Amino acid sequence: MRILAVDLGGVRTGLAVCDAAEMLASPAGVIVERNREQLAQKVAQEAERLAAEEIVLGLPRNMDGSEGESAQGARAFADLLAQASGLKVVLRDERGTTLTAHGYLNQTNTRGKKRKAVVDSVAATVILQDYLDFRRNMR
Repeated sequence: MRILAVDLGGVRTGLAVCDAAEMLASPAGVIVERNREQLAQKVAQEAERLAAEEIVLGLPRNMDGSEGESAQGARAFADLLAQASGLKVVLRDERGTTLTAHGYLNQTNTRGKKRKAVVDSVAATVILQDYLDFRRNMR
């Protein structure tokens, strides 16, 4: 099954998608949009274009596991996205994913404007790979 991952941001939202065998997550771009309703529509269009059957959305929990304003915003966006796409939207803890993405970009010496352009899609890739590994271990 193809799964689309979303790393929700205030301005830039990163996307990643996996192969049909659910083995490998790959970056799928960034959407620049502040309006949540329009963003949900754009993500739904990408899900359709990529033939995704499910969406996993990063849930930004605090380091102690509690949920703050950002997590509430992600939950509200998940509802908008489910309505816009007609797909199941799974929330996945995203603690540390942006830090991990920056680590990967450091290893590849990606800097400046290029880094800013890709960090969100790399973070979405980290979220998706974590979810794929979880699914594989649950089988």
